[in-house]
Amino acid sequence: MKDIGYGKDYRYAHEEENAFAAGETYFPEAMGEREYYQPVDRGLEAKIKQKLDRLRELNNNKK
Repeated sequence: MKDIGYGKDYRYAHEEENAFAAGETYFPEAMGEREYYQPVDRGLEAKIKQKLDRLRELNNNKK
């Protein structure tokens, strides 16, 4: 499969800066991106929200 180019442009997140492949999307174009989890601003979820906001910012800067 490698000989026919399968996975040629794949970006392995663990080899990327911050172990995050910013700008990558894994949803079909027709589906669009979806947000399945919306943390609240209290407890541990506040920290999770900060991390998700940072990752979204990285994604938006790559587009």
